[in-house]
Amino acid sequence: MALLLTVILVALVFEYINGFHDTANSIATVVSTKVLTPRLAILLAACTNLVGALYGTAVAKTISSGLLDSKLIPSELGTQMLICALGGAIVWNLITWWFGLPSSSSHALIGGLIGAGVAAAGNNLAVVVLRKVKEGAPWYKYDGLIYKVIVPMFLSPIMGFVVGMLVMTLLYFLLRGWTPSWVSKVFGKAQLASAAYMGFSHGSNDAQKTMGIIALALVGAEKAGTLVQLPDWLQFLKHPMSLDASGTEGIASWIKVTCALVMAAGTAAGGWKIIKTMGHKMVKLQPVHGFAAETTAATVLSVAAHFGMPVSTTHAITTSIMGVGCAKRFSALNIGVVEKILWAWVLTLPVTATIAYVLMRLVRAF
Repeated sequence: MALLLTVILVALVFEYINGFHDTANSIATVVSTKVLTPRLAILLAACTNLVGALYGTAVAKTISSGLLDSKLIPSELGTQMLICALGGAIVWNLITWWFGLPSSSSHALIGGLIGAGVAAAGNNLAVVVLRKVKEGAPWYKYDGLIYKVIVPMFLSPIMGFVVGMLVMTLLYFLLRGWTPSWVSKVFGKAQLASAAYMGFSHGSNDAQKTMGIIALALVGAEKAGTLVQLPDWLQFLKHPMSLDASGTEGIASWIKVTCALVMAAGTAAGGWKIIKTMGHKMVKLQPVHGFAAETTAATVLSVAAHFGMPVSTTHAITTSIMGVGCAKRFSALNIGVVEKILWAWVLTLPVTATIAYVLMRLVRAF
């Protein structure tokens, strides 16, 4: 029972760190364009993250059952595996936050799950679900690491960059007769809506990952009989999954509310180093640019969340900002900063998988 509660606690710590690590995803542009003060921007992000986190559970289901074959993981190692996976993700998030690099919390968690899962399964790579085809379904409804993680990992940044460039190019064409003061005035207000949309999309995608981890831990404990003798005040732990009105199984309400509140609290703590990188160092933004970038990224995230794809909020907004900047001119981008960000992206999965793998091997050794 102590290990189970530790998993839940560590998962919520990850959720909190995810909140302040990814605050920049929601508010970097609205702060850098001076549409909102940092304090008001954080309040907007926290509220919209909270609402978004309560919307849908498709991503949570992918994390809890669509990436690892639980049959190959010894039941007695399940909780330790999750702690090690979360540990790898937390370490990487703190490292990248310290250096102000907007890396992906999503991929950090997925990398941690893969590394810890392989170690828990006795170095059996078959534990990673690569493909689980649903007969007659289109590819985006397939399960497994390839279709839920690898394909979206490359597709979402490309979509962010291309769509961001196209949206900004269209806005340049439509606004060519407007004076700069009118453009700033109109899109200063419009960016409030796009920032709220971005915060909602971030919550609907990122908060669900921790929901999936907690549900996975509790379902495993339930199957192992760990929850049989719970005290009265912990009886709610026995029901990590619930049925909605249509009879479809989903994440229990108390898990969704808890994760939503913790992420909102983390968001309220802020993440100024990453905000500075995304909002100031990468490309100089005006309200119209912020509107285009946030709208593009939020739409990419919303579509991915609908199909249960745990894509990177960071990748979506960063490449959207890049695309918007390139619509102005390619020289508008600070290539040196972009290069550092890309390296953080490339390293996230292997580094977190390695950290979690080593932690799990140490657990098995002792």
